[in-house]
Amino acid sequence: MAGKKYKIGLVLSGGGARGFAHLGVLQALNEAGIFPDVISGTSAGALAGVMYADGYKPEEIMSMMNSNSRLTYIRPTVPREGLLQISGIVRILKDNLRAKRFEDLKIPLFVTATNLNAGKIVYFSKGELINPVIASASIPVLFKPVVINKVYYVDGGVLDNMPIKPIEKKCRIIIGSFVNPTGPEEDMGSLIKIAERSFMLSMSREIAERSKKFDVFIAPLELRNYSILDPEKSREVFDLGYNATKGKLADPETRKIFGI
Repeated sequence: MAGKKYKIGLVLSGGGARGFAHLGVLQALNEAGIFPDVISGTSAGALAGVMYADGYKPEEIMSMMNSNSRLTYIRPTVPREGLLQISGIVRILKDNLRAKRFEDLKIPLFVTATNLNAGKIVYFSKGELINPVIASASIPVLFKPVVINKVYYVDGGVLDNMPIKPIEKKCRIIIGSFVNPTGPEEDMGSLIKIAERSFMLSMSREIAERSKKFDVFIAPLELRNYSILDPEKSREVFDLGYNATKGKLADPETRKIFGI
């Protein structure tokens, strides 16, 4: 595999509050001596990815992001461009991110967002940092778009929920962490719930085929029992990612890939 720029690449999917599982994945990988050299993330994956790329450890990110109330992250707003405000996440990033630009990060990072005007995917990796990350996590209808250089951007999961493309040909090994499995859902009693469900189904399309692109693919099915808008069970979600990764690393084929 000569000529590859990075040894290990990590791709982190979207999934709202289920993104705490990404931190469990990172914790288990790090404990095994596995550290990504480049990260590509969408939505919740962009949030976890930017904090890790800024030099924070998974448990440190848990402490910063953890909350017993969804209102810490999102608040109802007047439904003009979005049903909820994402101001809590903006505050967490502004208060804790040391890097101001992508170039300042300790690990190279690609952040995926959807250009709403042009209807195409964009992979940010240079320049100002916070706005692309917030754009990447701005679920359509639920959150208002983020305007960057007069262009409207929304969640990258609309068009690419497993953004392997920016690093696909640059890494010897690529790990995928997918936190958006879907199952049956009976509760459709609110506009927010309908919007959440519609977006989750959109993000899960074609995932079986996409998963074949990864050398190691981690996707805890139990996450389908957790809401993407509820951070109250963040530790349980973290543990699901952690245990799924520990199980994957115990597999002889996986150990052979990493040489452990």
